[in-house]
Amino acid sequence: MLVDWLGPLMFAGALVLLSLGYPVAFSLGGVAILFGLIGIAFGVFDPIFLTAMPQRIFGIMNNFTLLAIPYFIFMGAMLEKSGIAENLLETMGSLFGRLRGGLAIAVVVVGALLAATTGVVAATVVTMGLISLPTMLRYGYNKDVATGVIAASGTLGQIIPPSIVLVVLADQLGVSVGDLFLGSFIPGLLMAGVFVVHVVIIAFVRPDLLPALPSELLKIRGQALFLKVLKVMVPPLVLILLVLGSIFFGIATPTEAGALGAVGAMVLAAFNRQLTIRSLQEVCDSTLRTTTMVIFILLGSTAFSLVFRGLRGDSFIFDVLTNLPGGDVGFLIVSMLTVFILGFFIDFFEIAFIVIPLFAPVAQQLGMDLVWYGVIIGANMQTSFLTPPFGFALFYLRGVAPKDVSTGNLYRGVIPFIALQLLVLVSIIAFPGLVNWLPSISS
Repeated sequence: MLVDWLGPLMFAGALVLLSLGYPVAFSLGGVAILFGLIGIAFGVFDPIFLTAMPQRIFGIMNNFTLLAIPYFIFMGAMLEKSGIAENLLETMGSLFGRLRGGLAIAVVVVGALLAATTGVVAATVVTMGLISLPTMLRYGYNKDVATGVIAASGTLGQIIPPSIVLVVLADQLGVSVGDLFLGSFIPGLLMAGVFVVHVVIIAFVRPDLLPALPSELLKIRGQALFLKVLKVMVPPLVLILLVLGSIFFGIATPTEAGALGAVGAMVLAAFNRQLTIRSLQEVCDSTLRTTTMVIFILLGSTAFSLVFRGLRGDSFIFDVLTNLPGGDVGFLIVSMLTVFILGFFIDFFEIAFIVIPLFAPVAQQLGMDLVWYGVIIGANMQTSFLTPPFGFALFYLRGVAPKDVSTGNLYRGVIPFIALQLLVLVSIIAFPGLVNWLPSISS
């Protein structure tokens, strides 16, 4: 009967509206109202469900974990203004520039550091694209390799804590943010490590693609270089220790650590003489816009999930997913493919608020470790952010790349890094200890 398919049709309708570019929050809310009315007309949706909506909204407003989101957004925006990325790239370029592929290695190292301090992919990709890409091209770097390294390193903010993605996933999966941060720490470093190894191999096999910088550009040497590296590296490392260390050692909750990080970012901006009334206004405006977007998406997804449950759509999806051929392996394949494909079209907030609530009960029913499941979802979304033709990181880099860098250069450049990310994803699926070891020893 048609009424039995109202739930799946509702889900499909939301995806159609999202793929057409309608605002996410209004697409979800609008679909919820439309299918709620249809359900009432067919007598399969009890209007009493709607009385739960105000209580759910107040529940969102009282969610202490979600308060970490504006703190981390503020921290990332403030660090973008502080000039820390420019200093890191310049200094790491001087440190590694003597090696073939040194600039590319510097980009990966800085990408990992920025991921551990800002957790914002767009800011990292744009910053490195503006600063590093012209320098790399000027000194003979292959366009494909240069763009691939920058785009891939920028996506490390998806998996290396304190990632906003992980905060949202923890809330939707019902697990500790701290455990998810701990679980993603080794996979994140592993991802950065394989990028560096890939660059070193290319530099060894095809040295013409990744030349060393001319010696006359590397005037700072010896003790002066050491002091400069120390001066540039210590502030972000202190901030990382302040935020992640306080979480990992149980000193602060993720929300409290986010507040510490926001204050620390302001201190770093003040040291770099970038903390002005204007910059503070711009950062607050950026934080407000992004946080408001997230909250509206969450409200829309709450209305959507309420009506979807009233139409018994969640039971339909649960039955389908739990009865897939292959049991937990079949579910894992289907859920990973779904997240990967959706990552081409919609942002991680929409994926987390629409799809993850459907997958989480099934994963729990099948006896999966939800921390491990959350980490592989984060790694999966990182890969989809990089995959042509719709990867968000590619759009960010395309917007700031010089005109002589073609879209084809970007697509060809990221393919090896997509393969490396998939290799790491398969590794953490095959060896759950890569995720579970740190949370287990901390508990």
